[in-house]
Amino acid sequence: MTTLDLAMAAVVGGLFATGFFLLLDRSLMRILLGVIVLGHAANLLLILSGGAPASPPVTGSEGPDGRLADPLPQAMALTAIVITFGITTLLLAMVHRAWQLDGHDEVRDDVEDRRIGTVHDRAEERAAAESDLPADRGERR
Repeated sequence: MTTLDLAMAAVVGGLFATGFFLLLDRSLMRILLGVIVLGHAANLLLILSGGAPASPPVTGSEGPDGRLADPLPQAMALTAIVITFGITTLLLAMVHRAWQLDGHDEVRDDVEDRRIGTVHDRAEERAAAESDLPADRGERR
């Protein structure tokens, strides 16, 4: 493994880490940026998985080292670019609409989710309290 391979692995890892960090934010714009960074990280990973550059596979002639390039990682990277572009435009439309409706792009807590969470917590507390009761109800600890 060469120094360039290690450097590129570190860059891909850094891009994935940055993208996931941005996805965990409540701001829709940061989520959009996280998706874009994750898309770039995936594209770079796909291109790097193709290995070192070689002769093009279309000409049918082998290069000086006797290898042909693998076109599959390039095709997958092009597909990933199209998918990332589609997701980016969808999220950009959502961010724009949220900004128009609310005047900000902050995602708030859902009241119904919070209510369900507190009901679930109360049920767990009740189950824990019932399991701590002695077997004979008249007996005290």
